[in-house]
Formats: sequence, structure tokens, C-alpha cells
Amino acid sequence: MKYSTKLAACAMTALLGTTSMGLACTAPIKVGVLHSLSGTMAISETTLKDTMLMLVDAQNKKGGVLGCDLEAVVVDPASDWPLFAEKGRELLTVNEVDVIFGAWTSVSRKSVLPVLEELNGLMFYPVQYEGEESSKNVFYTGAAPNQQAIPAVDYYLEELGVEKFALLGTDYVYPRTTNNILKSYLMSKGIAEEDIFVNYTPFGHSDWATIVGDVVALGEDGKQVGVVSTINGDANIGFYKELAAADVSADDIPVVAFSVGEEELSGLDTTNLVGHLAAWNYFMSADTAANAEFIKTWQDFIGSTDRVTNDPMEAHYIGFNMWVNAVEQAGTTDVDAVRTAMYGQTFPNLTGGMAEMLPNHHLTKPVLIGEITADGQFDIISQTDPVPGDAWTDFLPESAVLTSDWKELECGMYNTETKTCVQLTSNY
Repeated sequence: MKYSTKLAACAMTALLGTTSMGLACTAPIKVGVLHSLSGTMAISETTLKDTMLMLVDAQNKKGGVLGCDLEAVVVDPASDWPLFAEKGRELLTVNEVDVIFGAWTSVSRKSVLPVLEELNGLMFYPVQYEGEESSKNVFYTGAAPNQQAIPAVDYYLEELGVEKFALLGTDYVYPRTTNNILKSYLMSKGIAEEDIFVNYTPFGHSDWATIVGDVVALGEDGKQVGVVSTINGDANIGFYKELAAADVSADDIPVVAFSVGEEELSGLDTTNLVGHLAAWNYFMSADTAANAEFIKTWQDFIGSTDRVTNDPMEAHYIGFNMWVNAVEQAGTTDVDAVRTAMYGQTFPNLTGGMAEMLPNHHLTKPVLIGEITADGQFDIISQTDPVPGDAWTDFLPESAVLTSDWKELECGMYNTETKTCVQLTSNY
């Protein structure tokens, strides 16, 4: 193993103390950070890079891991999806990192995934996504559709009486797959296919007048319209500005967003967005002691009381601490040993309750619905107990027969009807 010498020194240091006999680690344990610091996704991902630097710094102040300091190795894939694969390979082969925390969009995750599997790297992915995947080399600490998208639609149906749905997304795999799931789910709930409007736009899209006009026209028959937004990145700025320009309020046509949190709102005038919704598993406004401490630690680290926290930050916080605990439990950073130690790891959510890592590489997570407030925060109006994340949805026929269990079945795509393990490569 490439870290055998270093880990032997770390283990001895942990046993004897960092000052005993002058022993010290021969090299730090390296943590790769694979987030876009430029391009259309920088609006969301730069904060996650800073979050990782904060977590590494805090862990080093506690004594590191296995007695070794951690070193963050930061690269910029620049919102260029093929570059995620190149930068992931660089982290694993040139920088020789022990773990990677990174990606936001599903297309960036899918870009680096073959590299992780080829080199047996380990990555923690912190953002809500479309599901329909379970790799032994990725732990998915963001929400699966049953932990965000479907509960949000249920809220529309049960609480707001929405009868027509506009599914608006950026044109890539996450919105398309999520909306396929939602369309199937809505039709199973009695919503007619003609009452579901689906539209996709490119990354960075800025001209929203026609699309907002189309959404408004959906309600001309008097039925309540609701927008489900899987718009990603800085395209959200233009979308929300056009809503305001068209004088569309949350009372008229509510919008529930899956990729808009406190960080994205911090760059917007939210006066005209009050009452619109977001579905996440964490909001900065959560009133817990753990969250208050997290916010203070973040703002002290970043040097500004104006900087907000958000859901993917909490996902990195949980994933990082689980990884630390798994490494300590395994006594090594070896990927296979850490993977085994990850199953059943628990760590407190910042909103209350406990997150648990499941054998399908997904977490249990509470589902929260929040209303945008004038100060750019969210008023939490609904919160569930932790929900186990599903790798494979029940609402697509080809997926309903699949399950994921890396602990017992050692398979991420197990067909429960044929009792066989299907290879995932065709899904990438």
C-alpha cells in the first residue's frame, strides 16, 4: 500500500502521543477537494471548498486523524464536466489523496465516477441528486429523490392543492431523471399528463421571459399551478428576476426549488421571492444548539458574519466526520477498510436527530420544506423524521426491481426478481 509507512508511523504516534520519543507522521493524510471555483457552478461550489478547508482545519486542531495532520488538496474543475475526470485522476495519482470530497452536478459526478472505480478512489458527494446510482466508490451524502423531490410534490398536492405542474430544469441528467420520476409519480397520483409541463434550459440560461409566460398561461383555466425547479447554478438569478418582473408571487404560482439555498439567495433581492419554497434536508434557520455552533464556527473561519450556511455544507460536515470516525475505527485510510467501517456510522444532524450511513451508500435524512423570507433565509414550515435514502426509485419500472447493498450483497444494482447483480457501467 502506498501509505503503509506513513500509516505505521501514524498508528505508533496515536499510541504513544505526538511527542513521545520524537515520533511524527512521515506525511500528512491528504483530503482532495474537487469543486468548481470558476464557471457557472462557482456560485454554489466555492462555498463547499471553503467548508472543506474549515473542516480540515478544525480536525487538525483536534489532533488530526490517526495522529496525523490532514492536508486539503484543492483543484478547480471550472464547471467543465470532462475536467472533473481529469482533476479527479490528478488528485488520486499525482497528489495521492486518501479521499475526495466534491462535485455538485450529476454530470460532474458521473464524469469522475469511472476514474474513482478504475483507481479505487473514494469520494463523498454532498448534493441532492436523481438517484438511480450506487457505486462502491461513492458515498452519497445529499438527498435521493425520496428525501427531497417526492416529499416536495406531496406538499404541493396535500397542502397547497396544486393541480398543474411546471417541471423546469437545467438540461442535464439530474433534472431529466428527477422529472421523469416526478412525472410518473404525479400520474400515479391522478395528475393528467397534459397538466404536467416540462422544460429544460442550458447552464447559464438568462432569457426567462417566454418560459415564465408559458408557466403563467398554464393557469388560465383557473387551476392552481406549481413550479418544481431543478434549475442549477447562476441561471437561477435570471429565473427569479423574471418572476419578479412578471409580478408572479408565491400566492399566484409557488415555486419549490431543489438547488436554491441560502448561498444562492445571498446574491438576490429576495423582496419579491417571499413565500416561494425550497426542499432540503437542512436550513440555516434550524433552531438547534449544534447548528448555532456550526454557524459560528463557519463565520469565524470565513471572517464574516454575513456568510450563510446551506444544505450541501451540512452534507459535507456529516460525511467528513463519518469518514474521520471510519478511518479511526479502521486504523487506516485504506479505501476498502474505510468503506467497510462506514456502514452503520452515525453522526448528529444539525437540525436534530441522527444521520446513519446505510449499506446502499446513502444517508438517513430528515426532509424540510422552507419558505423564503425577506432576509434571504427560510422559515421551516415542514420537517420529517429521518428518511432512509433510496438508491433506486419505486416510480420507474426498470428501477423498482433493483436494490443496493454493498455490505451483504456486495452489489449496488441487485435485481430482486432475477437474484442477480447487474453491472453499473451501462448506467454511466
